Amino acid sequence: MVLIMKKTLTILSISASLFLGLSQSVTAQKSKVRFADAQMELMNYQRAIDIYEQAYAKKPNYETAKSTARAYDVVRNYDKSLEWWKNTISYEDEATREDFISLLSAAQKAGKLEAGKSDLRGRNVSPDSLMSYLETFISPETQRKVNIQPAEGLNSEGSDFVVAQDAAGNKYFVSDRGGEMPTKKMPGIRIDYKNEFFSEEKSDYTGRQYFSLYKQDTEGNVSKIVSNVPGTKNFADPSYAKEAGVLFYSVTRDIKKAKGDRQIAVQSEIYYSKVNEDGQLEGFMAFPFNDSLNYSVMHPFVDEQAKRLYFASDMPDGIGGYDIYYSEYDAEMNFTAPVNLGAPLNTKGNETHPFRKDDKFYFSSTGHPRVGGMDVYVADFSNGTASNVKNMGMPINSVADDFGYRELENGEIYLSSNRKGGEGLDDLYVMEDAFKQFLARVIDCDGLVVTDSYMATMRDNTQNGNVITQMNQGALTAELEPESDFSLTISKPGYFSVTDNTISTKGFEGDTVKREYKLSPIPYQLPVFVDIVYYDLDKYAIRQDAKPALDKIAEIMKKYSFLDLLVASHTDSRASDEYNITLSNNRAKAVTEYMAQYNISPDRIRLEWFGEQNLVNDCGNGVPCSEADHQLNRRSELVLEAFPDATKQYDVPTELTGLDFCNPEDIFTMLQDEINEIPTIYFDFDKSMLRSVHKKELERTAIMLQRMPNLMLYIEGHTDQRGSDDYNVGLSERRAKVVMDYLMKRGIEENRMEHQWYGETQPIHNCNEVTCTPAMHQLNRRTELRVGKSGFSYTGRRKKVDTM
Repeated sequence: MVLIMKKTLTILSISASLFLGLSQSVTAQKSKVRFADAQMELMNYQRAIDIYEQAYAKKPNYETAKSTARAYDVVRNYDKSLEWWKNTISYEDEATREDFISLLSAAQKAGKLEAGKSDLRGRNVSPDSLMSYLETFISPETQRKVNIQPAEGLNSEGSDFVVAQDAAGNKYFVSDRGGEMPTKKMPGIRIDYKNEFFSEEKSDYTGRQYFSLYKQDTEGNVSKIVSNVPGTKNFADPSYAKEAGVLFYSVTRDIKKAKGDRQIAVQSEIYYSKVNEDGQLEGFMAFPFNDSLNYSVMHPFVDEQAKRLYFASDMPDGIGGYDIYYSEYDAEMNFTAPVNLGAPLNTKGNETHPFRKDDKFYFSSTGHPRVGGMDVYVADFSNGTASNVKNMGMPINSVADDFGYRELENGEIYLSSNRKGGEGLDDLYVMEDAFKQFLARVIDCDGLVVTDSYMATMRDNTQNGNVITQMNQGALTAELEPESDFSLTISKPGYFSVTDNTISTKGFEGDTVKREYKLSPIPYQLPVFVDIVYYDLDKYAIRQDAKPALDKIAEIMKKYSFLDLLVASHTDSRASDEYNITLSNNRAKAVTEYMAQYNISPDRIRLEWFGEQNLVNDCGNGVPCSEADHQLNRRSELVLEAFPDATKQYDVPTELTGLDFCNPEDIFTMLQDEINEIPTIYFDFDKSMLRSVHKKELERTAIMLQRMPNLMLYIEGHTDQRGSDDYNVGLSERRAKVVMDYLMKRGIEENRMEHQWYGETQPIHNCNEVTCTPAMHQLNRRTELRVGKSGFSYTGRRKKVDTM
């Protein structure tokens, strides 16, 4: 704010006849206009407007109408400006192209552009041809969803703006409440008059009370703060430094004299004072770079994190009118020389009202593309440098003036504006996001937050648009439109994509929608089912006894599209190596051909053939073996693998929804429960030798354990109820151990198997209560196998189960 003081001594000698009749009226009218022009030069705008309107009311003419319109432009009262530009262009013989452009500009800023265009139609000018001459304004469509409401208990009929909060929770703001002060009449023409164009009671800029600071305490009571700076007129722009316990502010002082100057312009300065326990100011200190007779420093904002004082100034060598500067300070409030923040923040226009919060810098400007008069902008701020300046759009900005963006420690966001619908001239508004906040944690299988890169794609299914998401320190955030449904997909190479279609703000009354998502690694090529088919000597045709196994695998593959089949084919050691390689290849192909009848694509079957390289026993070349032992080598191992393509990004199959993929064995367990193919080994009476048929089943079990190193095998031996308890305990132990020994010979580590024995205590049929048939006794003579997840802590202990 600038105060203009002027002292003039004028001696006039004039004939009394000049004051008579029409001549006297014309001279008085011209004097009014000249006096108003002088007030404009002295920045006493409201006084100038009053006198222009008085002059026009007495004698309407083009020049006075235009001067009034320009004065309203200066004070940014665009509705009145538009009204007076309409008056101006009504003088068709005198109105110029520049007047038409000025009318459109006022209409644009008043939000009445189409009405302004209508006023120009029929005046031999195309309104559209003048649009390129207007200032660059951005489209109001760049909107942010916020609710903006008048600040409760702070506004008045006057101007109220800029909020700060102290450590006790008191709020400080600026106001000129108290109503307009009567405007003094223009002094008449006097001989030897002395006049000061400066009011002791009011601001000539606004015609109202001078601005002062007010305090609203935590109970809502509002009181006026008294400045301790001598001669304070305007007292504004509070900013609180919590650590130092001081309040920064700007004042315009009453300075009537300056050495050697008959006319002086007194400009704004920055001061700071201690805030006592009652929220009142104690003492004052001047910012050392004040220079009230040469330039303004105003709108201080103290950044305690960076130890900087930001402010606006029109000091020499700036970029535009008012630029934003900073001065660093220390604990003793020693300030460094001001530094201009430079472009792109500062422009040829005016940049004012700085405010920083974390990595964002907020300010107001007339030099960047605008929605209205003065707008609020935000820039990215890093290492003390601003970049990526953006207009905050509507409704934060309006077609009027918007400034003084502040975020308080309690989370409240304040904005100052003279937009339509306010209580006074400038009003304070509280801004609340109309968006609902979305906050999600993305964790891994160990419950740790995933901080490295992943991709999140969010859609607003109601508005049919994408939602911008941000990832910061493991948190996934977004702003959600109210009353909308959303879908979210999170993906990361090598992990299952996570999709959530349950996100909705419809009827949601809270502020934040919270979620937690777990990223599980895809268990590529996970074996979930194993079987074996056998072949006749020197043959590759599918035998009848092999078809049920293949039929079952085809049925499973048709049901679960995420399963592929691995076929590993082998021969016995008879015939040459080359012949057996070809034979094993043919046996693998025979499986593919058989599966074709079920429309299983060859692309889902992976073939491997090894000839006689991987014998399951010691029946190598020249070793005499039984036909049953050779038969074990003539085989195709069939392994169903989940998620077989290690280059593919899989979604969670719908059939497996609800499974915990951090435990991939759960997939195996689920399918085993469905297929029920874990074998039970049966024994002859009073024997613990393995039958040939069960050796084939244990081969299948061995392959399963080899392919799934995280599986644990539990072996439980039983007997029928003939024989003594002690004898049967030993027999059941031998039956459990023979299974374990066989698997160990097939390469299964001892610590992955736990064998237990129960004797006759857990029969399938209780033959002590009923008369059992031989078949019922047979079902009791068994070793049961179960699989589970290995904790890698088991040491292969042998355990006798006490059933008493």
